[in-house]
Amino acid sequence: MLILFILLFGMAAGWVAHLILGRGGRVDWGMALISGLLGSLLGGMVASLIAGDGLRIRPSGIIGSIVGAVIILAVVGAVRGRSSA
Repeated sequence: MLILFILLFGMAAGWVAHLILGRGGRVDWGMALISGLLGSLLGGMVASLIAGDGLRIRPSGIIGSIVGAVIILAVVGAVRGRSSA
């Protein structure tokens, strides 16, 4: 059950990151899942530890997860854009 929650949370964070970056038309759900999971690892854990929340689910971790997913998607978009040019 925990793994299902982690996957759904990662996908939701990736979807929000897609919306923030203006890629709202068609969502690549595979990329949303990967960016959300990596963003949660990168941003969520760092933000939670800096805020002193530990590894519990808190607003700082949720916001950090979304920020991390935005960073991951922006980097992937820049790399894809550079390789196709």
